[in-house]
Amino acid sequence: MSEIVDARAGMFAKGADVSCFCGQEIVTKASEKGKEMIMEIRILVADNHRVVREAICSLLRNESGMDVVGEADDGRTAIQLARELHPDVVIIETSMPNLNGIEATRQIVHELPEVKVIALSAHSDRRSVCEMLRAGASGYLPKHCAFEELVSAIQDVVLNRTYLSSHISGLVVDEYLNRAGAHGKSAYSVLTEREREVLQLIAEGKSTKMIAKELYVSPKTIEWHRSQVMKKLCVESIAELVKYAISEGLTSVAYA
Repeated sequence: MSEIVDARAGMFAKGADVSCFCGQEIVTKASEKGKEMIMEIRILVADNHRVVREAICSLLRNESGMDVVGEADDGRTAIQLARELHPDVVIIETSMPNLNGIEATRQIVHELPEVKVIALSAHSDRRSVCEMLRAGASGYLPKHCAFEELVSAIQDVVLNRTYLSSHISGLVVDEYLNRAGAHGKSAYSVLTEREREVLQLIAEGKSTKMIAKELYVSPKTIEWHRSQVMKKLCVESIAELVKYAISEGLTSVAYA
């Protein structure tokens, strides 16, 4: 079982000759000057805000033991790059266009269980946090956290620990203590994975033909999925679908 650690914990132990890294044994050798050599952690960064993404990548590239191997600006690209690059860690925003970070995490963890995912998000509400963890994320940090905390989180998750910022842990504990009294219909319990994808793209203003092309299916298939979503959610208009998608955190409709 993964170990939940305090936000201030997580730095690599010094002086160990052998350590465990992603299921592999790594021997650390001291140089003549007493410096330890460790395998670099391969990182993929996914965030639709270019300035934020490039800043994160720049900081990580200057951090010893960290290697940024790829960047993605939406969830679908993040999945594709994870398949191609096989990073050790994916740092991902929960709210992104085309496919949100929660759905992308679910698919990455399902296809590549050895890859660890950390949410670094502008959203710290209970629903976003808990759905991200249920999707398989190993860590969750708010974007206002210090860079040193992000480094600690990366180092922890590669050791098969779960890292929660002190700002997030209280939400998680409260959610699980009150789980029995869950209210409302969550998109993650009512809709299928494909229905959630279609709902997000509809909410982002894409036409039936555009969605069909992006998902490699026919327009009629998209129309069928849309009708199923509306039936399950008991809504009768696209405006209601958009409102629901925003309330569930599937999209913020703020991608420019």
